[in-house]
Amino acid sequence: MEAEVKTPVYNLTEEEENKEIVRQYRALLRSLKPKLKPGQRELLRRAFEMATDAHKTMRRKSGEPYILHPIAVARICVEEIGLGVRSTICALLHDTVEDTDLTLDDIDRTFGHEIARIIDGLTKIANVMDNNTSQQAENFKKILVTLTDDPRVILIKLADRLHNMRTLDSMRREKQLKISSETVYVYAPLAHRMGLYTIKTEMEDLAMKYLEPDIYREIARKLAETRRERTRYINEFIKPIKEGLEKAGLKVEVYGRPKSIHSIWNKMKKKGVTFEEVYDLFAIRVILDTPHEREKEDCWKAYSLITDMYTPSPERLRDWLSNPKANGYEALHTTVMGPQGKWVEVQIRTKRMNEIAEKGLAAHWKYKEGTSDESRFDKWFTQIREALSQDVSSIDFLQDFKTSFLAEEIYVYTPKGDVKMLPVGATALDFAFSVHSMVGSKCIGAKVNHKLVPISHKLRSGDQVEIISSNKQKPHEDWLNFVVTTKAKSRIKDALKEEKRKIAEEGKYTLQRRLEGLGAAVSQPNIDELMSFYKTASPLDLYYQIAVKNIDLKELKEEFQVVGDKLVVPKPAKAEIGIKPPEPEGSRPASKKDNELIIFGESSDKIVYTLANCCKPIPGDDVFGFVSTGKGLIIHRTNCPNAARLMSNFGHRIVKTKWAKNKEISFLTGVKIVGLDDVGVIHKITNLISGELKVNIAALTVEAKEGLFEGNIKLFVHDKEELDELVERLKKLPGIEAVERYDTDTL
Repeated sequence: MEAEVKTPVYNLTEEEENKEIVRQYRALLRSLKPKLKPGQRELLRRAFEMATDAHKTMRRKSGEPYILHPIAVARICVEEIGLGVRSTICALLHDTVEDTDLTLDDIDRTFGHEIARIIDGLTKIANVMDNNTSQQAENFKKILVTLTDDPRVILIKLADRLHNMRTLDSMRREKQLKISSETVYVYAPLAHRMGLYTIKTEMEDLAMKYLEPDIYREIARKLAETRRERTRYINEFIKPIKEGLEKAGLKVEVYGRPKSIHSIWNKMKKKGVTFEEVYDLFAIRVILDTPHEREKEDCWKAYSLITDMYTPSPERLRDWLSNPKANGYEALHTTVMGPQGKWVEVQIRTKRMNEIAEKGLAAHWKYKEGTSDESRFDKWFTQIREALSQDVSSIDFLQDFKTSFLAEEIYVYTPKGDVKMLPVGATALDFAFSVHSMVGSKCIGAKVNHKLVPISHKLRSGDQVEIISSNKQKPHEDWLNFVVTTKAKSRIKDALKEEKRKIAEEGKYTLQRRLEGLGAAVSQPNIDELMSFYKTASPLDLYYQIAVKNIDLKELKEEFQVVGDKLVVPKPAKAEIGIKPPEPEGSRPASKKDNELIIFGESSDKIVYTLANCCKPIPGDDVFGFVSTGKGLIIHRTNCPNAARLMSNFGHRIVKTKWAKNKEISFLTGVKIVGLDDVGVIHKITNLISGELKVNIAALTVEAKEGLFEGNIKLFVHDKEELDELVERLKKLPGIEAVERYDTDTL
């Protein structure tokens, strides 16, 4: 199924276009008015004119003049993130160095070094030569290098990405998938980490609109249908709260807002419930207007009054007043039982906290001025700086950055009561490395809350951790399987490399003696010849493989001739020896022509492909092709668990694909059925599948427990239509609670 690209409906005259450009620029000036200082209006006008002139011949895919994009990005920076004049100038010029004849020197001369440096941070790297990396990951790393010097870079980048997502309709389908995947993989979590919740939510919703269009439309439709009754319920719920808080002398605003489509879908997946069963489709916000010194006291007072009116769920209290999140977010969240037996989430914060929640980092700076405390943002930037100094490939870095820096954080304590901030999923060993590299390297165990635990033990917020170490301990390769922080990973890799280097020294000495015995020189050309022959990536690898006896140097005499003092492989050479990479599994590479349009089914003989095990696509699924190095073309569903990672890191290897109708070929898929354990229920299910629908069952397992049964059925279907019909018919059987397709490689 492939969404058609919408033809841009854009037919303004040149005069109308110019009027629209001026109108948008004036709107930007109006937003900036409170922040403009004398002389800045002229500087801003110069940036606008430079950008307009540089982009004058360029159009966006929608057909509109390109300059409207930088103006829109500048407006997001000012109106939605709260940035000032210098950031606006950078936003107006952010694409000029990459796409036009303007150079960084031109910008430096006109606007100064600070603005030129930010624009350099926003300019993509033109090409990447290294095969171990990808352009997307390399560009992202470059943005982060500048981020640690000037966080405005990432805020402007997020505004740029948000506007691209808002205008994604006119792009080709594969471009929509790639950009949406990148957004959900890196940019939405980054917006969250910067405290920009509104932007993060909109990015996730827009990405879902393209990655899972059917589900997105369905939830949006249901939200629209239930809006009136939801509004009525919210008003009924809010009334006593507002009255009670005002009576207690608190100045307060109370309102309800719907949860985002993306978060509703996440809840449906996580809890395995339908839209109708998601209990908190909306959240109530209680915003207090209170002086800084009374903030905590008044928030807890409001909490106390609200929980007197409605019964709270004890395990759903989140206290980010005592321990704010790393991105500065402060609030109290609780879930209470409202009228008609419905659970409702209530968020309590002050006006200051609300501005930080909406505007994130930019608002955080505004309130930080005049305080001496080192903010959690500063600590976070320091950690990123450390990670950037490590020598890792950019794809590994991007993966580590995601798990180490974009995850939610937990707070753990040292034995002396100092707080350490770690990502969710961090282990005792991660904690040890966060204390000091040597502590991590010698760690043999830990005491968490005074109980002995292994080094792989996952920590929880509030744990107090004491590390147990031994001088005999040294890092092991399997440690890399459970640590999550970049610092721990890089220190372990460094230590393993050092160990490998020591062992390799022996191999180097062995090789020198052997070569001297043959009368050959220990020279770079000879080492290169041996590396090529034994298929090793570096001299270190060659020496190491010799030291651990994977390479037998007795073969040198038979395999090589010594001419002068040089090693030469005689032609024709004997069969190659040494450490060989695994052979690719007989797939011929796709030709460029095939790449442009691949049709499965009737024309499947045109190209060799395999269906991904992680998501088991079947005809009718929205799919994309991924050109892998060893296995040729692999077909994944666009909502595959690995899709976002593949499209974000390897956009250049993504191939546009669609299915052709073919009722000859069957595909293995599976459904999970949950229902009441009643007599004859399994017979009804098998009778419907095999008897009525004539679908072939490959395997069936059923487990009954406490009046419920769970059945897993593997079956062969021709396409998604057939599977959808089967799921709908099964749902209608009496006693069946839920039917869903497998999304993982459990087949």
